[in-house]
Amino acid sequence: MAISEFSFLGGMVLGFASTLHCAGMCGGIATSLTLMFQPQSSAERVRILTMAQAGRVTSYMLAGAVLGYAGAELYGAFDRAGAFRLLQWFGAVVLIWLGLTFAGLLPLPAPVDRAVARVSAALAKLLGPLRRSAVGPYVAGLTWGIIPCPMVYAALFTAMLTGSAVGGIIFMAGFGLATVVPVFLTALGVTTLASMEARGTARMIIGVAIALFGASTIIPGSPTNGLICAVEPPAALAPRQ
Repeated sequence: MAISEFSFLGGMVLGFASTLHCAGMCGGIATSLTLMFQPQSSAERVRILTMAQAGRVTSYMLAGAVLGYAGAELYGAFDRAGAFRLLQWFGAVVLIWLGLTFAGLLPLPAPVDRAVARVSAALAKLLGPLRRSAVGPYVAGLTWGIIPCPMVYAALFTAMLTGSAVGGIIFMAGFGLATVVPVFLTALGVTTLASMEARGTARMIIGVAIALFGASTIIPGSPTNGLICAVEPPAALAPRQ
């Protein structure tokens, strides 16, 4: 889909916006996960971190494929332009909600968190035996990627608007790769980003910025809305006969 917000670079932009949150939340998880595999050297620690991060990004991409496919089903079941507009509004509302949640102004929807937590627990149980294998850190990363997180929710709902499984994968790949560096830095002992995330002011600014971005996609005359409305959904997603 030739819309920059929904491309690989669009995913990276949202990922960079999540930098402080990823450093604060996932940095600690990465550190704990690394210690679980008892690295014997700095090189081994980096290897474990790399594999775990690869697993985390893979989880994002798989989830992006599922939601991108769901978006394609809606495009196929209804009028393409109408379905796109519906998803656009839905995605905007989700981004506004999650931005205000990140800013501490609204709570996360508890049912969503509970559902994701159950999926994460089930996956951890299913993949548990594989953690003792050579690919253990990667397997642990797959579970890590499904831990409830408002920024991941925002990315996934945006990925739905791509209208295809491939589009969802590409968008979430950009998002995931943009979060790798801050998590690496925090896990390796660089605490600056995590310290900034802990400050209420930084969280407030980032959260409000995300909410405003979501609102801009549906406000008539805004640059984001104009860009989105100027491009029709892909022709391949024609209504079903």
